[in-house]
Amino acid sequence: MSFGEPNNPYGPPPQQPPAPPNYGYPQQGPAQPGVPPQGYGYPQQPAYGAYPGANMMPQTMPGLMMTARVLLYIVAAVQVLGGVFAIFGAATLNDASNAGEDTFGSNGFSDMGHAGAGVILVVALLFLGLAGLSITLGVKFSRGGQGIRITTMIYGILGSLFGVLILIGAANANSSAALVWALLWIGFGGIMAAAMITPSGAAWFNRPRY
Repeated sequence: MSFGEPNNPYGPPPQQPPAPPNYGYPQQGPAQPGVPPQGYGYPQQPAYGAYPGANMMPQTMPGLMMTARVLLYIVAAVQVLGGVFAIFGAATLNDASNAGEDTFGSNGFSDMGHAGAGVILVVALLFLGLAGLSITLGVKFSRGGQGIRITTMIYGILGSLFGVLILIGAANANSSAALVWALLWIGFGGIMAAAMITPSGAAWFNRPRY
């Protein structure tokens, strides 16, 4: 019995021809221990982290900034009230001057009344303009930049100086009401200026906006 015959059922199985090579990407051999598998195609890019200093930027308005914003709105309300009352005062003084002219004719008192009414009207318009500035600064705290920060800082410093002038006048007139007003203006202006000078305030206005 010959094992070499191909039709012999008791012989060894015929040998298979070698597999043809695959075309395309080269085939890798078995992975070696400790060696990471190598991929083909574009290399994998590392995941990008946050930009440097991103976590250092404040995402919510700092507490001192929120306080300064509320004070701006309070100052605006006071300025609006002062402007409205001043307009009514100027109108009343002007009416009184007109009545004096009708009764006694044109004289020095009526002229002084008209001049005083004009001065009071200018002061009223100044108060209303400052109220508009206070409201604008408070609204711009959310999206404003360095211009809003610097303007608010100067505004607060000027408000404190105005309070100092009131304080000097209150001391000379021995007026307790004027003293309270002076301390309020000095405190409000100081808080506004301090909020803009602190590092948290500077970081808030320097934060990236999208």
